[in-house]
Amino acid sequence: MKRLPMRKIREVLRLKFEHNLSERKIARSCNISRSTVKDYLARFSVSELSWPLPDTLDEKVLEQQLFPAKSSDSRSKQATPDWSQIHQELRHPNTTLMLLWQEYKSCHPDGYQYSWFSDQYRSWRNQVDVVMRQNHVAGDKLFIDYAGQTMTVVDQFTGEARQVQIFIATLGASSYTYAEATWSQSLPDWIGSHIRAFEFLGGIPNTLVPDNLKSGVKTPHRYEPVINPTYQDLAEHYQVAVVPARVRKPQDKAKVESAVQVVERWILAGLRHQTFFTLSALNKAIRGLLDKLNSKPFQKLQGSRRSLFESLDKPALKPLPIERYQYAEWKEARVHIDYHVSVDGQYYSVPYQLVKKQLSVRFTQNTVECFHQGQRVASHQRLYQKGRYSTQSDHMPEKHKQHAQWTPERLQSWAGKTGPETEAVIRRILTDRRYPQQGYRSCLGIMRLGKSYGDVRLENACRRALYTDACSYRSLESILKHNLDQQPLPQLEPEPPLPEHHENLRGSDYFH
Repeated sequence: MKRLPMRKIREVLRLKFEHNLSERKIARSCNISRSTVKDYLARFSVSELSWPLPDTLDEKVLEQQLFPAKSSDSRSKQATPDWSQIHQELRHPNTTLMLLWQEYKSCHPDGYQYSWFSDQYRSWRNQVDVVMRQNHVAGDKLFIDYAGQTMTVVDQFTGEARQVQIFIATLGASSYTYAEATWSQSLPDWIGSHIRAFEFLGGIPNTLVPDNLKSGVKTPHRYEPVINPTYQDLAEHYQVAVVPARVRKPQDKAKVESAVQVVERWILAGLRHQTFFTLSALNKAIRGLLDKLNSKPFQKLQGSRRSLFESLDKPALKPLPIERYQYAEWKEARVHIDYHVSVDGQYYSVPYQLVKKQLSVRFTQNTVECFHQGQRVASHQRLYQKGRYSTQSDHMPEKHKQHAQWTPERLQSWAGKTGPETEAVIRRILTDRRYPQQGYRSCLGIMRLGKSYGDVRLENACRRALYTDACSYRSLESILKHNLDQQPLPQLEPEPPLPEHHENLRGSDYFH
């Protein structure tokens, strides 16, 4: 209750004792609430004062009589909570300030009420660092970013200095931090750093909070950011959610920005005078200082990052999966009429019913998997030689009845209408493949060349391709593009005749 000036309190007493007005009328006259009038009259009745007040009574004495100070003894009986402990307890899941106050009151029945308890905690919390003000739940979030500062690795043979990036991840509740150096911020390094960070923590948090780096977030958006498919694949493998920080919202990543500053000051600055010739040597030095950083006591809170991690975050982390994530990239690919999709210059078959459909292709170092509407429809061992085909017989149609318009007979029939040289090239392409369907793509490309350059030029180009034994779409395209089809073919030189007396020459004499 806000205390009124002593002048107005005197007026309340005057209206009551000299004019005998009711509490309601006094409240209306003084423009105060009725409860306030009642409180002041009650205070006057229990005081040692009487009406009329002596003329010598000053306002300070009147205030002391009406509002006596609480004794220090009663105040000391009320135990003051340990606010740092309260702050730490709030990081446990489903723990509220009301619950902690109830536990406090059960131990201290004469303790403070909830309103004072909550106000005092918030006042204490506002005095610590901004990153400490957020009530992070144990094992919930892992904040991720790269340091703005880089380090240098020198090639000991060439002397070339190469700048490397510093990956940083920190847990929300304990601020337990992981840092490592990588050659770049590219997708393979980004994914590899996450895997090593999980293994450093010995468990998986509920949520990853990265900045809007391209390796992590394909398309930043305030409400619906598009996660990089490989990053999403990693998240699904480890059963963790990805919730990127909002664009231009630094409060979403205050925890990791603080961790970046700490790592730059306590680790990178400490290594500034050292020269490193390998990335592994730099990471070994970073790990040593990182252990010291995590064990360093807090300035404004009890314990250290390591002690809070052991008591808060570590028990709440989910266990690591049995198998480590295998790096994979994704792409969208349309199925060609030969029911193959192209991946990095190689071709992989899928069920023929998916011709012209859009598929999602996941490819690792050893395998290629094709997905349609979330279902895997094909799996192959990965090829590494350009132009190679991987075709599974069960993906082929029964005598190609469903796609009879694309048969070897029809392609050769079309080629025959153009000319015998074109027909011979098409026949060569189809017969050179293990499956004729693997040559459909080249044949259709040659058909398009006929539409672009005309049948006469295509026939001449095919004649030259047969002559040079270069029967492929690329060879024909080059011949037509450079007008080689309009140049005469070189004549074959006849073999020189043998001497008349060759029958009498020994082989060694002849060649000498």
